[in-house]
Amino acid sequence: MAAFLLGAVLLIVQPQIVPSRPAINLNAETSSQSVQRELLKKTSQKNDFKENIHSNGSCQQLPQTIIIGVRKGGTRALLEMLSLHPDIAAAESEVHFFDWEDHYRNGLQWYINQMPFSYPHQITVEKTPAYFTSPKVPERVYSMNQSMRLLLILRDPSERVLSDYTQVFYNHMQKHKPYPSIEQFLIKNGELNVDYKAINRSLYYIHMQNWLKHFPLDHIHIVDGDKLIKDPFPEIEKVERFLKLSPQINASNFYFNKTKGFYCLRDSGRERCLHESKGRAHPQVDTRLLEKLQEYFHEPNKKFFELVGRTFDWH
Repeated sequence: MAAFLLGAVLLIVQPQIVPSRPAINLNAETSSQSVQRELLKKTSQKNDFKENIHSNGSCQQLPQTIIIGVRKGGTRALLEMLSLHPDIAAAESEVHFFDWEDHYRNGLQWYINQMPFSYPHQITVEKTPAYFTSPKVPERVYSMNQSMRLLLILRDPSERVLSDYTQVFYNHMQKHKPYPSIEQFLIKNGELNVDYKAINRSLYYIHMQNWLKHFPLDHIHIVDGDKLIKDPFPEIEKVERFLKLSPQINASNFYFNKTKGFYCLRDSGRERCLHESKGRAHPQVDTRLLEKLQEYFHEPNKKFFELVGRTFDWH
């Protein structure tokens, strides 16, 4: 009887809990969201984690997939094509969370605030091409999510070097600033300048080794950037399978634009192409110099093929 009276008193004294926001259907929440919430609570370097939940049930969440690179490999094209899938929610701009120290110091709360609103069934994707070649990034991504699915798109290393130069060249031209010829970067004291950053970025096996210290190979899907340019649909099909998405993107979503010289997208009757900055013509390079560049990449390419157990049609 005494125990019964004590229980009754406790029920009366206990204050009523009033939710600070409309109740959420927890049954609709995926297990990955639960894991992310716990991770954010533990690792946020700012104040307590605040969920950004929209009235329609969508919310901002950590990405489950990251396009880690490579620069000038076709990351923007890959993201745009992948965004055709209704179960993909893509961040619009490059976030540079893991490679820029001032961003990384902001903590995961800042990172999640850069993500698009998505529904529980959708996969959030962000792309920052500099991640692949940044030494600190693999460990940082692993610390956030050991199950992260990574997308890496690569092109012929020599072609990637030329695209790298072309982008920087046009950036200077738009600002009316002079920029040296590509030969001035590629040649030093009569020899190939292997210290040129664009060349270093194309040494794929070195950077891949760093990622494989933290992630198994089956968590990294390599997209053939050269094939994506020539025939995008088969490459996107492989990405759908890797991300375990239902096959929603089909061949009719792509059409070749003769004026631009590359494939554009067709979505629900609406057509769109990549920005005019994409697909720019590369500078003319002396044939002997180009051959020297291709020869230099022969051994590094061979090491990369052995590392990933796959070959690519590179010079």
